[in-house]
Amino acid sequence: MLDLLVQYTPFLIAAVLLNVSPGPDMAYIIGQTAVHGRKIGFFSSFGVVSGAFVHVFAAALGLSAILATSALAFSIVKWVGVAYLVWLGLGALRSSFAKSASATTTSNPTSDIDDIASARVTAHNVTAFQAWRQGAMIDVLNPKVAIFFMAFLPQFVHPEQGHGALQFLILGTTVNLIGLVVEGAIVLLVGAAALRIKGNGAIGAWLQRSLGAMFIALGVRLAITEQ
Repeated sequence: MLDLLVQYTPFLIAAVLLNVSPGPDMAYIIGQTAVHGRKIGFFSSFGVVSGAFVHVFAAALGLSAILATSALAFSIVKWVGVAYLVWLGLGALRSSFAKSASATTTSNPTSDIDDIASARVTAHNVTAFQAWRQGAMIDVLNPKVAIFFMAFLPQFVHPEQGHGALQFLILGTTVNLIGLVVEGAIVLLVGAAALRIKGNGAIGAWLQRSLGAMFIALGVRLAITEQ
């Protein structure tokens, strides 16, 4: 038991540091929590971890090696991910401006009723399932995540112990569970801060615009990455 602890302590330390360090997933979860609250933040985290599990299983089966060696496969996944992030960003920006229009028309009773109804429909809230799906898709469509697992986890797989794929799955699951704990703590902290400004519609609209801008920025960041 002591030997195992000594053997995997560097892995656990590295896994914690990797999950604590800022990155696209963390930015997404913080943004969703700040705008939509803790519930959506938690489901966003579940989605990110679900997407990471897809990459862990793919890497264990050797499928992620295709992304690491094929420029075409890498580019296809990358540009689909870019399009998805930009689409999410534009949707968040459109929704934030619709909310502002709704607030304006509410304070002006002479405004057109159809415009008010349209603004309310456009400015829909994100559901738990949508948050989970977005988080999962953001991670699945990021080829860098697949390559990360391919590069990081094999360093701690010991072939002499047998069942290399099983070791890979256990290590990947451990990384994701640590990430879930770290992200959960961040959601609680950000959610507590967001509750204080929840009643301010103007701040809420600007937070959502910031979220939309962040999605687009993440898309640009992914677009300029190389294999």
